[in-house]
Formats: sequence, structure tokens, C-alpha cells
Amino acid sequence: MSDRLAVLPQYLLPKQALTALAGRLAAARGGAATTAAIRWFVGRYGVNMDEAENPDIAAYPTFNEFFTRPLKAGARPLADARLVCPVDGAISQFGPIDADRIFQAKGHGYTATALVGGDAALGARFEDGKFATLYLSPRDYHRIHMPCAGRLLRMIHVPGDLFSVNPVTARGVPGLFARNERGVCVFGSESGPFVLVLVGATIVGSMATVWHGVVNPPRPGTVREWTYGEAPVVLARGAEMGRFLLGSTVVLLFPRDFGASPVRFNAAWAPGRPIRMGEAMAD
Repeated sequence: MSDRLAVLPQYLLPKQALTALAGRLAAARGGAATTAAIRWFVGRYGVNMDEAENPDIAAYPTFNEFFTRPLKAGARPLADARLVCPVDGAISQFGPIDADRIFQAKGHGYTATALVGGDAALGARFEDGKFATLYLSPRDYHRIHMPCAGRLLRMIHVPGDLFSVNPVTARGVPGLFARNERGVCVFGSESGPFVLVLVGATIVGSMATVWHGVVNPPRPGTVREWTYGEAPVVLARGAEMGRFLLGSTVVLLFPRDFGASPVRFNAAWAPGRPIRMGEAMAD
């Protein structure tokens, strides 16, 4: 079966309604039923609870608290690298931005301007730069961390579709990451600006940041933006910056000249390779 045919049912599903329902269920305190469901999920997806700060499944009153569980101290040491990986998951794609075009999968791409919500001036800052697209599966640790120290400048919530973001869908839906709902976080750093995009997906009930809390819902259907010039948010390398409920994708953009030299990704990286938060992303 072709990838395009495999994703056809997603065009027909009521994705917004399913995601809203999933959000309500994930926030529900169902007692023994919630514990049983979490236990099933752990077994079904092979979640490693030994790494969790609290490995007791019965200690999580809601799915949301289970999905966003913190890890034990020291579980993700930070590599001695210029940029560290911000998430656990797998590499979808990474590499150069061709003018303003970002590679998604064979035959598919999208522009940096589209990804950041149509802001042409912001998108232009990343022409001929570098990108990395990182996929978080349901089994993964769902908190997102800083690849380097940064100062938050803007956050943009862009409404959109809620297709799945798994590898099959990435190969089958054109412009997937620039058409799904997303939160665009624009940072400044000693090396220059960078963007970290949290991409929503089917059943991902919400995304949240440490400075704002839950970004969605609400979902008003219009672009929303916040600026932080007068209320600076400064985050250290490796600090938590946000989290997903269930799993999704993070896209990072770096300009062509990021500090003294362009970003050079870890030589061991390859599409499909598993990654862990804190490992070397670029030297």
C-alpha cells in the first residue's frame, strides 16, 4: 500500500473532535480505570518506567500526568557539545535549508515562512540555514528541553490541521509540519536566533510551555502571538521549555551563520536513528 493511500482515512476523520475528546479523557481522574489504562499503555508501547522519577504507575491520577512524567535526576546528562538534543525520540530529517525550503520526505517539502506561520521576515532569517525534525512516539519522554541557552523573544500559536506526524504520514501528506497546528518559539542566543517549533498532531490534546502554561486549548482558529521584550524569559542549555501530551514532533531552525561557524550536525545522526535528550546534536 502506498503512503498516500495509507493516510487517506486521516483526511476523512474528525481530527479536531477526536483530539478534543482525547484531551478530556487524558485529564480525567478515573481512579482504578485510569491506572489500568496506563498499565496497558506501558505494556503496549514498552514505556521504560525505571527512568521515571516516580515509577509507580498507580501514582499518576491522570493520563496527562503520566504522559508528562519527569525523569530521575541524572537520567539525561548533557553532552559537551555546542547544541544538545532537546527530546527523546527519533530523527525524522535534518540538514540544510535550500534557500527557504525544508525537506520533509521524498517528494515533499515546505518553506520556513510557512512553518513559522507566514511571517516572511522571520522565515527569511533562516534561508540557507539548517533544520532538524525530531519525532516523539507515544512511548517517549514528552518534555522538551533547550538545545542551548536562549532568551525567548516571541511565541506564535498557528492554527491548523491535526494529522498524525508518524513517518508514514510524513511521507504521505504534503507540507505536513507547516499545515498542522503548531507553537513557534523564537529565541535569541549568543550565537544568534533560532526557532523551536512544537507541532501538534491527532490525539495530542495540548502543548504547553514553562513560561505560558497550556497553549492549546483554546483553539480560536486564528494566529495568536506573544512577545517577551519587557518580561524576559531566559532558559539555560538543557532546561525544560515545554511538553507534549502523548507525542508529536519538534522542528528546529538555525540561521546560516550561527555564531562563528555554521551548525554541523552530529556525524552519527541519520534519519530514523533513535535519539535521547541531552546527547550531542551539533558541535
